[in-house]
Order: sequence, then structure tokens, then C-alpha cells
Amino acid sequence: MYEDKSCSRGTGRRKNAVARVRLYSGSGKITINGSDINSYFKCESHKIFAKGPFFIFENSEKFDVICRVNGGGLSGQAGAIRHGIARALNLLDRETFRSELKKAGFLTRDPRMKERKKYGLKAARKRPQFSKR
Repeated sequence: MYEDKSCSRGTGRRKNAVARVRLYSGSGKITINGSDINSYFKCESHKIFAKGPFFIFENSEKFDVICRVNGGGLSGQAGAIRHGIARALNLLDRETFRSELKKAGFLTRDPRMKERKKYGLKAARKRPQFSKR
């Protein structure tokens, strides 16, 4: 269906989730891992978060989004999709979209990751109980 059309690609990352996003001109359909966004994300906040870059320009009906996402949980995946959509829009038309996307913070990669477990501790920062005597 989309093989003959040109697309804009973007890779988004958040926590351990990685999303590979392709934007095609179309009717506003969002497909994630072969299923519709409404069946993939049950929580409405994840759907709104993932569609964030489209709400700035009110142009969600102009693009179809096909996305492959893996790793992390649903919240991280929604953030990765948002980052990928913003990067793809930026590549599509840099003069129009870049300043607004940058101002909204959609082009910035969120660096927060899970902290690693350290030796001698039970978790990243949790210590064994201290006994004075």
C-alpha cells in the first residue's frame, strides 16, 4: 500500500524503547506494530502523548504514521513514538516545523534511564540494613 509512496523517517528513543517511524501523506491513520493506535495503547494519556507533535500544527489528518517499536514499557514506547514523529516531521519540512518542535521540546532526547545496580548493594541505591551492634 505504501511501498510506492515517498516517506519521511525518524528514529525516536525513550528509556529502553526504540521506535522507527515512517510518515506518509494520507488520512491520519496511526499504525503501531501492525495494529491501530487505539488497540495498541489502552490508556488515553499514552495516545495523546504519542500524538503530541501533531497537536502543535493541527495537521494529524495530513499524515499516516507507520511505526515499529520495541523495548521498554508502554510509557517509554509512547515517548519514543513522539520523539520519532517529531524527527520525521523535522526532516519533512525543516523551515516550517523545526522552531515550533524545538520550542515544545519534542526534538530533545530525554536522557533519563534506569540506573544500574552496583556491587555490594541490593539495588541501584538500596543498601543492606545497618546494624550498630
